Amino acid sequence: MTQTTQTSTTTPNDTSTRDALEVVVLTGVSGSGKSVALAALEDAGYFCVDNLPPELLMDLVALERKNKARKVAVAMDARSATGLPALPEHLAQLKAQGVALVTIYLEATTDVLVRRFSETRRAHPLLTDASGDNAQSVLVEAIQLERELLSDLRDQAHIIDTSQNSAAGLRTQIKTFLANGVPSSGLGLGLGLRLQFESFAFKQGVPMDADFVFDVRMLPNPHYEPTLRAQTGLDADVIAYLSQQAAVSDMRAHITAFLQKWLPAMAADHRAYVTVAIGCTGGQHRSVYLAQTLSADFSSDWSTQVRHRELEKRKSGH
Repeated sequence: MTQTTQTSTTTPNDTSTRDALEVVVLTGVSGSGKSVALAALEDAGYFCVDNLPPELLMDLVALERKNKARKVAVAMDARSATGLPALPEHLAQLKAQGVALVTIYLEATTDVLVRRFSETRRAHPLLTDASGDNAQSVLVEAIQLERELLSDLRDQAHIIDTSQNSAAGLRTQIKTFLANGVPSSGLGLGLGLRLQFESFAFKQGVPMDADFVFDVRMLPNPHYEPTLRAQTGLDADVIAYLSQQAAVSDMRAHITAFLQKWLPAMAADHRAYVTVAIGCTGGQHRSVYLAQTLSADFSSDWSTQVRHRELEKRKSGH
């Protein structure tokens, strides 16, 4: 039986991190799925607050600590634009207090966001007037302004591109991400950095959440092997075929060497999340195999997670 999502985590020998208050800050552009994600967090046992003004974050955390809460999630976005500039400092204070903090930023392409607003007939929170012949161009400007307002948060968050996600797919992705555990405030080099390998199909677009993108379309393609065409990079026959290809082994070694060189520097620069996207033509064989094997290769030194975008969509029927 194949499996499209798998996680492996290295657990630090520090029991204090397991007793810390976990706080998830959920943010992102309007129309990207924050309501769905917040519902997933509530299902996962988090006490959830939507549209919390950033000025109240520290008071809320203090109250929940007093109430002996363990897991809190808050959604904050451009609806509280005036308080956003101070939010990065609040987050730094929470980390300094030992709070196990994770920031999730939901993103989607502008075309997808415009379509979603059209389908739901909702108004963008930064729009004062969406009527008239130029309604779409005004909406695009509001989306761009919102991205600018949230740019500082985006830079320090785990980014999830929901452009091609169904609601069910996003809920699954949120729960899978949280299954890896909320990072501690950081003890040691690799502890606070989480590494996600994501396979995808170039013909379906490059993931917006990718920090690094590797193109593996030049590698031998199992699609042209009749007995392998219907299988995936998770199946034993495809794994055996690709593992015997010298070019595939070279690509795996080159990507490994690149990441081994730069991940420690990114962790030292206080990066909490790094997404490595591996793309082939259909997102079924080569990219899946490499994302899976690279995740396993790095799991002994880093907290790793693997996602197969096209396989997930196929499994959910989208």
